[in-house]
Amino acid sequence: MNLLFVCSQNKRRSLTAETIFDGVNGHRVRSAGTEKNARIKVTAGLIGWADIIYCFEKKHLRRMQDRYAQELCGKRVITMNIPDEYEYMDEELQEILRGYVEV
Repeated sequence: MNLLFVCSQNKRRSLTAETIFDGVNGHRVRSAGTEKNARIKVTAGLIGWADIIYCFEKKHLRRMQDRYAQELCGKRVITMNIPDEYEYMDEELQEILRGYVEV
């Protein structure tokens, strides 16, 4: 199963998710951001690669829909509504993520 985590800058939230879930039960995990200054930017290729896409906020899904509506067609997308108030690998963030993600 290929999981893609999407936040704004791909520096804290989505990168944390990639770090804690990659390889768990054979899952392959990548992360990306929707903003111009993202560490790794969302692409059509990443969307196509993913079996499930986890967005941290509704705005991330809207930004992807604006750019990649066709690629998102038929994709399973989950919006977690986790605000940008956590540092990379924050313990509370990890706990919240484990409640959303089935691995």
